Amino acid sequence: MLSDRQAPIAAVATASGKGAIGVVRASGSGLLPLAKALLNPVGTPHAPREPQPRQATLVQLHDEQHQPIDQVLLLWFPAPHSYTGEDVIELQGHGGPWVLQRLLHALMVRAQALGLPMRLARPGEFTERAYLNHKLDLTQAEAIADLIDASTEQAARSAARALTSGLGH
Repeated sequence: MLSDRQAPIAAVATASGKGAIGVVRASGSGLLPLAKALLNPVGTPHAPREPQPRQATLVQLHDEQHQPIDQVLLLWFPAPHSYTGEDVIELQGHGGPWVLQRLLHALMVRAQALGLPMRLARPGEFTERAYLNHKLDLTQAEAIADLIDASTEQAARSAARALTSGLGH
């Protein structure tokens, strides 16, 4: 059984509200079968597709009743070459709250069908995993939080400098 820290996680990775584009992200071990399942829905007539690392692939995602949810770009980042250092799947779709929640739900349902114990990510957990997997140092992780919270140009510039300066090294 996987520990809570090792279990695959997923969440809407963009701010709440409406937007032109929204991102749903999953991170964890063993996500390649999920990426393949998203690229090759049951009953598709074409030859199975393999996800290409760091290349966007256009995919039509459907719900459990085979109703279309959205046409999205699927990006596959195999470990350790991702933000978290784990396998990462990103779905970039239209940014309406309903669409993003349905995409997240579809991702979780597909993961469950494949036997992946995926759960919802806690706030900041993707960055926490990046830190724990040595993709970021503590100064960079804190700088990301500061950059997200920045409400002035000066605060944003300061956080961006801390993120890229290597101060933690």
